[in-house]
Amino acid sequence: MIKTLTAAVTTAAVLAVAPVALAADTPLTTASATAAVPAVTPADRVLGRADAPVTVIEYASFTCSHCAAWTNDVLPTFKARYIDTGKVKLVFRDLPTQPVQAAATAAAIGRCAAPGKFFDVAHSLMAGQAAAFASGDARNWYTSAIGVSGRTEAQIDACLSNPATGQTLQADIEAAVAAGVNGTPTFFVNGHRAADHSLETLSAAIDPLIKGR
Repeated sequence: MIKTLTAAVTTAAVLAVAPVALAADTPLTTASATAAVPAVTPADRVLGRADAPVTVIEYASFTCSHCAAWTNDVLPTFKARYIDTGKVKLVFRDLPTQPVQAAATAAAIGRCAAPGKFFDVAHSLMAGQAAAFASGDARNWYTSAIGVSGRTEAQIDACLSNPATGQTLQADIEAAVAAGVNGTPTFFVNGHRAADHSLETLSAAIDPLIKGR
């Protein structure tokens, strides 16, 4: 049985997800910006070369429909244009949105994945999001993500039961809110917040930084 994340997260996670509208992609709490977006650390999940000249930080939620659309529809082109060419590294950070129970558990499964498997889990969760909400039951959604995590279900259960998993997630949420991130997806390009998450807007911010490279 897949356990739910309860430690240090604002609302306990549950397996069943009620079918709800996903229009309000708002995090657990909101606040005015009081700090810069946190610097990238070895604990971050990074897609791309460590020495890429541009760092794009994405704050996203696995229950955010706009986040799923970006991952499913925009990321392939973004990756081919910028990440695969060594120009950009993409940093994924969690900011769970409603329903928080499902988002926090999905985020924790990603954090519990084997090294190098996080983005496989993230892609599975984003690709399966719509079906999970249509069915009203997240169990198959979680199971599919665990299937590409490089971990057994028992290992994921043990990780979800570890208080440190919830504590690290909560710490990231608080840092994001302190930096003024109040919705998902939100992108920062070399520390500067992008006006929106369209490929055109992101390209307009990135291209001047890589001109001549």
